[in-house]
Amino acid sequence: MKLTQRLKTIALLLMLGCITSSYAQDWPQFLGPNRNNTSPQKNLLRSWPEQGPEVLWRVGVGIGYGGPVIEDGKVYLLDRDDKVGDIMRCFDLSNGKELWSFGYDAPGTVQFPGSRSVPAVDGNFVYSCGAYGDLYCIDINTHKPVWNVNIWTDFGGQPGNGSDGGSGGGTGRFPTWAISQCPLVYGDLLIIASQAPDAGVVAYDKLTGDIKWKTPSLGEVGYVSPVIVKIDGEDHVVMVTASGGGRGRPVVPGKIVGIDPGSGKVLWENADWRCGIPIPSAFDAGENRILVLGGYDLGALMIKVEKGNGGSYGTTTLFKTEEFGDQTKPPILYKGYFYSQYGTNSRRDGLCCMNMDGEIMWKTKRDPDFNKGSMILADGLILATDGATSLYLIQPDPSGFKPLASAEILTARENDDPGAARYGTQNWGPIALSEGKLLIRDQGQLLCVRVAE
Repeated sequence: MKLTQRLKTIALLLMLGCITSSYAQDWPQFLGPNRNNTSPQKNLLRSWPEQGPEVLWRVGVGIGYGGPVIEDGKVYLLDRDDKVGDIMRCFDLSNGKELWSFGYDAPGTVQFPGSRSVPAVDGNFVYSCGAYGDLYCIDINTHKPVWNVNIWTDFGGQPGNGSDGGSGGGTGRFPTWAISQCPLVYGDLLIIASQAPDAGVVAYDKLTGDIKWKTPSLGEVGYVSPVIVKIDGEDHVVMVTASGGGRGRPVVPGKIVGIDPGSGKVLWENADWRCGIPIPSAFDAGENRILVLGGYDLGALMIKVEKGNGGSYGTTTLFKTEEFGDQTKPPILYKGYFYSQYGTNSRRDGLCCMNMDGEIMWKTKRDPDFNKGSMILADGLILATDGATSLYLIQPDPSGFKPLASAEILTARENDDPGAARYGTQNWGPIALSEGKLLIRDQGQLLCVRVAE
């Protein structure tokens, strides 16, 4: 190869490497690139000015708990106006300018109203599921819908718009806090948990919306989105269902269920979970171990999935604890230790650290308090909101809580909705990180903060 051609080849490879690196830093779905609250972002700022990290822009949004995603310099957020319906909004990551929006009718309201799910971007399409089960595939170039279905009413669920919703389950009654599903793109499939009477988890052709497979109902209705977990090197879709019963009904245990993503076949089940309102997705703890967290003082369960000689799978419970949990999200795993925010309606354990055997290393309790905020692991550090007003930069360490910086940045509100005032700066939605910019959403604004060089 001539020198000139060799130099051209090297330049091309370097350019492709830069492009790949840039794309690798996107945040295209719920909980990030690998659905585990972890970002490949490097060069995080190790200290902040006294007034906190630089706020690059703010935009007004409706009340709710749905978080943003980021792809190729654009931000996508499923916003909501309860009087009208759901609104997919697209912003420029560099300056917060709204580039386009698409809305559709889906009026109605529930307790803790507003949006509650996170979209997924894949190629030329963004996928989202609204509070009343409306699943849309929208072309990001034309800003028009390609296909749409309803994951709840299509499978025997009773409409929730304005109806007397209650806990779900076999009756098909609309979930108390609406549908909170975050779509999962897997190859040619769009996978989502219907949790309706006639379907548990459903896989659609991501380009056409045709149903490729569906499982039977897996159990009681919760608010968990499916996730991919590696078992013996193979992908399993893992779903968590609620426990239920009582008040004259038979007691039903919750389940952790493993599903073949290609066929929808249920491969294994574990019925050792007890949580009536599960929200966090299952977490891949490595070596065929799965950690499931719950709020409402119900703690954590670690199971191991093993394949027998006949090819069938079985599960073993490794430990249970009520001393480690999280009401809204799965944990962060760093160097063999788990970190979570264990704030519930009656418990304030703050930020907690636990080892692989279920031993609690430390808790911050209320000093400082962390209550249903969000966290991202990046560059060996944890970025964490406290669920109220503050953002923290933390060095994860099993020997103790080690904050590097903190700032109270969620104080302004740009929303005239009286509901926003009621819920204050409550930021329970997932945060997102890309190109050194951290996106935080509360009850009146979407905030962009520079956290990396």
